[in-house]
Amino acid sequence: MEESSLDTLTVRERSERMSRIRSKDTKPEMRVRRLVHGLGYRYRLHAKDLPGRPDLVFRPRRKVILVHGCFWHRHVGCSRNRLPRSPERRDFWRTKLDGNARRDRSKEAALRRLGWEILVIWECETKALDPLAERVRAFLG
Repeated sequence: MEESSLDTLTVRERSERMSRIRSKDTKPEMRVRRLVHGLGYRYRLHAKDLPGRPDLVFRPRRKVILVHGCFWHRHVGCSRNRLPRSPERRDFWRTKLDGNARRDRSKEAALRRLGWEILVIWECETKALDPLAERVRAFLG
């Protein structure tokens, strides 16, 4: 595979950089966890027995909070929801990111069938904590 004219990194360097991206304990997730804990709510993390391993699980309430990155989970209408510029890999990224969004919908549907309520918090929403705190309070009651 050759280098993209728009990418300043080689394919190997780009691959190495992308491999360092976390799926747990991301900055947005940590912001949400600190906020929720500060509001007095207690939760479990990444429950392996639930579809999609939700980020925050409130078992007695049968509620979960999912923290989604705008790029990785295709936040509709968000400026961070864009495909990388590299034309050589555009099809790869479209397939990858659309697959992530499809998987999200499937896992959310499975959680709802099991009787769980879901709050999705997008990465871009973690910047303004006061409105986010109100949403969390309204969701968790």
